[in-house]
Amino acid sequence: PPYYSPSPKVDYKSPPPPYVYSSPPPPYYSPSPKVEYKSPPPPYVYSSPPPPYYSPSPKVDYKSPPPPYVYSSPPPPYYSPSPKVDYKS
Repeated sequence: PPYYSPSPKVDYKSPPPPYVYSSPPPPYYSPSPKVEYKSPPPPYVYSSPPPPYYSPSPKVDYKSPPPPYVYSSPPPPYYSPSPKVDYKS
């Protein structure tokens, strides 16, 4: 009887090592996703400079219709002194 007792009691002391593998992985997943979240502030500066580029452009192009007004005045004096000088020959 004493040959079947101390044998199965010494082989049951090897399951405590797998408990140490569950503690070191948690600290490896915390500081990584926190440092990559600090890069979205630069796209905020791209929304401010475009508005002033669309305002002074359509306002300067609207000042070019006054020149066609001078084309209606010089043609009348061109038809008067011409038929009067050809009659003195």
